[in-house]
Amino acid sequence: MRRLILGIISVIVLSGVVHAQSDSHFSLFNFNTLSYNPAYAGSNEAICVTSVHRQQWVGFGEGRPQTTVFCADMPIPAISSGVGLTALQESIGFEKTLNIYANYAYRLPLAVGNFSFGVNLGVINKSIDGDWVSPESLRGQQVFIDPAIPHMDSKMAFDAGLGVYYRFDNLYAGISGLHMLEPKFKFNANDEYQPYLKRHIYLVGGYVYQLPNPMFELKPSMLVQTDMATVQFSINGQFIYNKQFWGGLTYRYDDAVVPMVGIHLMNGISVGYSYDVVLSDMASYQSGSHELVLRYCFNADFSRSPGRYRSVRRL
Repeated sequence: MRRLILGIISVIVLSGVVHAQSDSHFSLFNFNTLSYNPAYAGSNEAICVTSVHRQQWVGFGEGRPQTTVFCADMPIPAISSGVGLTALQESIGFEKTLNIYANYAYRLPLAVGNFSFGVNLGVINKSIDGDWVSPESLRGQQVFIDPAIPHMDSKMAFDAGLGVYYRFDNLYAGISGLHMLEPKFKFNANDEYQPYLKRHIYLVGGYVYQLPNPMFELKPSMLVQTDMATVQFSINGQFIYNKQFWGGLTYRYDDAVVPMVGIHLMNGISVGYSYDVVLSDMASYQSGSHELVLRYCFNADFSRSPGRYRSVRRL
């Protein structure tokens, strides 16, 4: 039954009727801002390397969504800039996607805060390996092969995105647009099947409140993601103790409640984990989704002796 449902999902993704495709989502969105806003590059004032891995719909069976994103960025103060690299790999059903981008941000100090304008350029590779599972094949009957569904192919397309990002003290906000060229992928010379990535708009913001007890901080944040057809809204709250231990909760509208915990170690390494408690109708078919983040940041000022990087405001 689960393989059949995954097959149906794959047909929806790959059919000639539904061409547009959407970006994946993350519960630990505060850790991979660079993946959806190139203007974030270098804003940590440190060299940072981050990896987030998402296992979605655990228990669903073979073909469930799995996504890994890798981000690395650093500032270049001499030219008021930041640079970064992002790579995302995702598999769902019999489709696999690999995105690789170079990011550049020009950083402009203002009288109040800092403003950045960024751009990313890169390529997207989509591959199909379609051992299609139909209700007939599950019952041992003859399988009808739909010629509209490609069964093995790989295509690459150029992609680009833009973004702006603002930070002042404990406040940050940004807006970005990805897939501005709406890249298309034509498989097996099939004129009817040309899926494309729709333009996506991301709006992110947050603030770190210092609580009366100096050992505690509260960090509310939110992320809005839309392809102009659907909107996904996530709101998060984190409590931070001694700038080292943190725990929180994310609510993703009409989809999931996500508890999360993490720790910032003294050597610049951060580790975090989240678990999606699904609220939608998919809850009866799976046992939730897991995310794990690993980050390492170190001092970008090479003119001084190596230092530790601990600021939780730079998440």
